[in-house]
Amino acid sequence: MVVILLITGLTLSSLYRATVERAFDRRLGVYLRTLVADVASPEDSNERFPQSLGEPLFELPLSGWYWQVTRLDTPRPEIRSSRSLWDSGLPQLADRGVQSGVGGTRQGYAQGPEDQKLRLLERVIDLAEEGRFLVAVAGDASEIDEEIRGFDQALIATFSGLAVVLLLMTTFQVRFGLAPLKRISDGLAAIRSGRAERLDGEFPIEIAPLARETNALIDANREVVERARTHVGNLAHALKTPLSVMMNEATTHAGNPFAAKVREQLEIMRDQVTRHLERAHLAARLTVVGSVTEVAPVVTALARTMEKIHHSRNVAIDVAAPADARFRGERQDLEEMVGNLVDNASKWAQSRVAVEVTSELAEGPGGRPMVRIIVDDDGPGLSPAQRERVAKRGRRLDETKPGSGLGLSIVTELAGLYGGKFSMGTAPIGGLRVELVLPGA
Repeated sequence: MVVILLITGLTLSSLYRATVERAFDRRLGVYLRTLVADVASPEDSNERFPQSLGEPLFELPLSGWYWQVTRLDTPRPEIRSSRSLWDSGLPQLADRGVQSGVGGTRQGYAQGPEDQKLRLLERVIDLAEEGRFLVAVAGDASEIDEEIRGFDQALIATFSGLAVVLLLMTTFQVRFGLAPLKRISDGLAAIRSGRAERLDGEFPIEIAPLARETNALIDANREVVERARTHVGNLAHALKTPLSVMMNEATTHAGNPFAAKVREQLEIMRDQVTRHLERAHLAARLTVVGSVTEVAPVVTALARTMEKIHHSRNVAIDVAAPADARFRGERQDLEEMVGNLVDNASKWAQSRVAVEVTSELAEGPGGRPMVRIIVDDDGPGLSPAQRERVAKRGRRLDETKPGSGLGLSIVTELAGLYGGKFSMGTAPIGGLRVELVLPGA
């Protein structure tokens, strides 16, 4: 907008300058034609060359208004000029490379007496035997400059006011005209963060179809997820029942080597089915828009449950979780991940388990909110090689401890599907430290 106004202003200023110069040239042209007529008509050479042309400024010394007639066909040019020139003379535009225009007239700017800026018109006339003459008339160019300066000042004032008005109008249009789009943007952010489920409110007729289609898309997404959950459940039921039947049949023939091999393969099949059904179920849940879970209640409830389960070992579980920490995902997934970690820590701890929850921003520009869950125990801990082994599915370091060896691998897979991270290290209280980083809200 500013560039357009600037270009328009420069164009108008240029056009106005050309108009003022043409008007000034017409004024000088009247004086030039009068001089040409006076030079060409009288027979008495002493009656040529009028002194004033009806303009008193031609009589005032160095007034900026001058005329001059130069005879060119004599060995030494004869010059007659207005009294205003005093003892000075006018330059010739022909010497400056200015070409003749219509009627053989040249016009342009020249430097006059006392370094005055002049607008000069000159014309060569040939009177045959009476000689060739260069007739020139000059006017004070400061009048042109003052006229242009006044126009430019008015133009700047007008365009400045126009720019302010356009800026205010644009701001008003963006702020109020696009307010419905801002409401849709805020509504989508609320849906994504779990604070809302749909776009609510009245929208202008131009925006209403967008809001309606967005709500329809959200509803369709939920329906697809629900159907996926149903199909996953049906598939789990359809597969687990035949596997259980075959497992029971193989168990009744425990002494048969073939039955033992069947049981081994059935265990592998059951593990694979469970694993892939869990992944499919989670993938469906991850497509739900706006699933947010408060972390503190989940962690606190799990800690109390684990204390009861391991009460015989007198394991104390300390929890430090801010009330505003939230996980962008479903509650049952958070319970499964944190439950596995706290249960594993309670099995190996001597007397104490510490659970700490913090909210933070991911590194890098536009960092997303994250939730970090740290579980420490005062047990024997693990070496780097042992940590690598237990992260693999089904690996257990101590067969005397209850469990299937699937807990940490499940945590790793769930965290990865949510875009989070899982790591192990050494706890400050002497045992194993596990850190779970998940997307926050």
